[in-house]
Amino acid sequence: MPEGRLHDAPDERAAIAPMTTPSGRPAAEVSVDANRVRELLRAQHPDLTDMPISVLAEGWDTLTFRLGAGLIARMPRRAVVGAQIVNEQIWLPRLAPALPLPIPVPVRIGVPQDDYPWPWSIVPYFAGGPIGATPLDESVGIAFGAFLRALHRSPPPDAPANPFRGGSLADRAGGYNDRAKGLADRGLLPEAVSRAWTAALRAPIDVAPTWLHGDLHPLNVLLHEGRISAVIDWIDVCAGDRATDLASLWALPFTAAGRAAAFAEYGSVSRATLARARGWAAYFAVMHLAAGLGNAPQHAPIGAGIARALADASGVV
Repeated sequence: MPEGRLHDAPDERAAIAPMTTPSGRPAAEVSVDANRVRELLRAQHPDLTDMPISVLAEGWDTLTFRLGAGLIARMPRRAVVGAQIVNEQIWLPRLAPALPLPIPVPVRIGVPQDDYPWPWSIVPYFAGGPIGATPLDESVGIAFGAFLRALHRSPPPDAPANPFRGGSLADRAGGYNDRAKGLADRGLLPEAVSRAWTAALRAPIDVAPTWLHGDLHPLNVLLHEGRISAVIDWIDVCAGDRATDLASLWALPFTAAGRAAAFAEYGSVSRATLARARGWAAYFAVMHLAAGLGNAPQHAPIGAGIARALADASGVV
């Protein structure tokens, strides 16, 4: 698998742009190719103009290009995320020094120009590839738990909010129910997912807001030689309920021992927070499963993996 890919996940933002491509992604609102990237570089970062440029990955929200050996151009493809790229540019440099794992702090900033209407970034290229279904053991669990503990600190008053992450799960009920019904009608809604969702709706938010990544799934955590090499795609960075990120302990393919190690390294969480984390995991499971039933089959295994993890009765789950 190519290294250093940047991905974003299916969620309710898709409803903002209902037209989709054959891959299942919302259609791009502006076309950008390697030639257009080179034009932007020539105008704004001329010292990078002669670098080889090739498409690396196309996600739901961004299109990424490899620049030479060590850089990536991160280009929004929809207006809904244009402002969120600015959040990455402002906040990742401030978050990175306190985090024990690498993150893609922008090394250059791009601005709108001519017919390309949004800010864009140049970020480092990291060795490794998305975790995918690779089982994650205790050592990876410890590293990831430490990362979450370091990230989940108090945000400043001007930290960004995100309407899709970090709030009450009740606010996500419409999107969840619509997709869960489609899965249930086909006999494809796992019971463990329904149970986790229902229990989470009864759990109050009993912790103060923290910083969040907001989209910690197996395509946004890179693995290289058995270790996490980077946590990428911070388009959803915001302040909110830490349970949103703790859902990743079911979304990533941890072994039971790996998940227990991650929780132990992270530190104790309340019963209500644990329930909400499982509820966010259920939400993400339904989003990925529903996308997989459409024409984005690469997301179905992620949803199925979350469902299996929620059904696992061992350890902390």
